[in-house]
Amino acid sequence: MIETLLGGLLGGVFRLAPEVLKWFDRKAERDHELAMQDKALDFEKLRGAQRMEQLGAESDAAWNVGALEALNASVTAQAQRSGVKWVDGLSASVRPIITYWFMALFCSAKTAAFFIYLTHGPWVSAISQLWTEADQALWAGVLNFWFLGRVFDRVRS
Repeated sequence: MIETLLGGLLGGVFRLAPEVLKWFDRKAERDHELAMQDKALDFEKLRGAQRMEQLGAESDAAWNVGALEALNASVTAQAQRSGVKWVDGLSASVRPIITYWFMALFCSAKTAAFFIYLTHGPWVSAISQLWTEADQALWAGVLNFWFLGRVFDRVRS
């Protein structure tokens, strides 16, 4: 009788075991599918972010091109003569006059500062205190504008 009971019980367990294993397998498949869906969602988020960056870069590039075209058009329009001699002369003199005025003002301020520093020490010390990195950058900009501009004008024509 024990054998019958044990045989029936073991038979039921062995019959039920594949169903339990299938249930665990399906659960593992669902967990795997859910993990794959999460990975796919993360990937789509990353692709969307990259696409937005690309669109932003394209928009910036298009804006920069438009700004450069507008600047080029305005410079070209300013370079055209009106046909009235005194208007053209005045227009052509604006930048040089502003440059000379600024340089005169700059030199006057530096000369005044030099004499102030000179009362407190030797002239070598005064000059070293007056000539700063900002002055060097300004001087380089002026030289580049006036002398490299001519080189570029020759290359363009």
